Parts: sequence; C-alpha cells; structure tokens
Amino acid sequence: MLTTIVHDGPDTAPPLVIAHGLYGSGRNWGVIAKRLSDSRRVIAVDMRNHGTSPRTDSHSYTDMATDLAEVIAAEGRDCDLLGHSMGGKAAMVLALTQPGNLRKLVVADIAPVAYTHSQLPFIHALRAVDLTRVTRRSEAEAQLQARGVDPALCSFFTQSLDIAGGRWRLNLDTLEAEMSKIMSFPDLAATWPGPALFLTGALSDYVRPEHRDRIRALFPGARFAKIPGAGHWLHADAPRLFEAAVRVFLDA
Repeated sequence: MLTTIVHDGPDTAPPLVIAHGLYGSGRNWGVIAKRLSDSRRVIAVDMRNHGTSPRTDSHSYTDMATDLAEVIAAEGRDCDLLGHSMGGKAAMVLALTQPGNLRKLVVADIAPVAYTHSQLPFIHALRAVDLTRVTRRSEAEAQLQARGVDPALCSFFTQSLDIAGGRWRLNLDTLEAEMSKIMSFPDLAATWPGPALFLTGALSDYVRPEHRDRIRALFPGARFAKIPGAGHWLHADAPRLFEAAVRVFLDA
C-alpha cells in the first residue's frame, strides 16, 4: 500500500486522491491539498519508488495504476483522481483499466503518448551529490546547481532528500532502469467515458494540439483548459489558478 498524507475534510463531496509526478512526493502537494480539503477529504500519495512508499524493481504504469486503485478501494466509495505528469499517466491507465470507483479525472500537463526526451540526466545529477558533505538542503542545492540543474528544480529535488539518513527518498536504480517505460504510455484498447479535465500550463509543450485526437479517442468526455503563465509544474507556477480550475471541475 502506498504511503498517504490525508487531509480530512467534509464528507459532502467525494474524496480526492492526488498522484504526483516523477521525482516528487505527496508532500509537494501539501498546500493545494490542504486548501482543497475545505470541501472534501484529500489523500496525497507517495508513488512507488518515491517518498516512503515501497521500493520495487518495477515502475510500470500498470503497476502504478493498481497502486492507486488500492488507495481508492481503501476509501470504500467513489473518488476523484488528480495526477500530474507521471502521476497523470498512472491516473489515465487506472481510468482505462480499473475505473470501478472513479468519478472524475484531472490530468495535469501530460498526454497519453510516448515522449522522446529523457529524465536520466537528473538521476545522474542526484547521484553525483556528495551526501556526506550535506547538513542542510541548501548545500545539496548548491551541488546540483554546480551541475547545471535549474535552481527551481534544485529546490524541488531536495524535498526528497533525507538529510539524517544521508540518502534520497527516491529509488534511483529502478527509476533509471524503468525510464523507457516512464516516458512511454501503454497501448490500451479501452476508453473511459467519464468526466475528464486535461489541465495544462500555457507555457508548457507537454500537451500539444496534435495530442488532442488521441486524448479524445481514449477519453471522449475530455475537457481542456490552460493555466496562463504556467509551465509544466503548473500547480507550483500558478497554485491559486490551478486550485480554482480543479475546484470548479470537481464541484460542477
């Protein structure tokens, strides 16, 4: 079972499960989860091989979808699901393969397609950090910046740093071995007709106009919206606009 961070809220609306992206954790969503919990229970998960969730040799979207289905099943009622990037792909696979308790789906800045870029350079940068010389996050950030990592990403990465334990809360070995799966999307002969919001950053190129036909083929109930001034990390770039868009969709 995945590790969860639960923000209790009223039972007047279905619970919301949040699945973070690659190299993230449930903690990254703390502020948005807490704010959304004013109207519903919100469960932010650590995906497998991230945070304090189990470390495994597999990181396929089928496995991640099953992990999320277990979290939803534990709620014992219909839930809404929000996934960003890698978490968005896992959420889509759940909707297409295990939709039983899914009410609404929010996919943040990702499409059900294979991407050609790689996230492996970040794994190499994280491995290169000399954790024996790190007593505070700023020291790890400085080492990452020295290796050319964007300062904003350095701050993001070090949220997954266990300083006392001298390790990353990321299974870098499995993430590296399974990177081709992470960047791809399974070929599924299924559709999910339920309400789905594909929410993208206006400055991001992860979801392109040519992806919309593929999205509609899998999710005929799809709606599309853009967050102005936001990139791929749209929930961090424009948190209030992101929160408002999610809230309107879930409450409609």
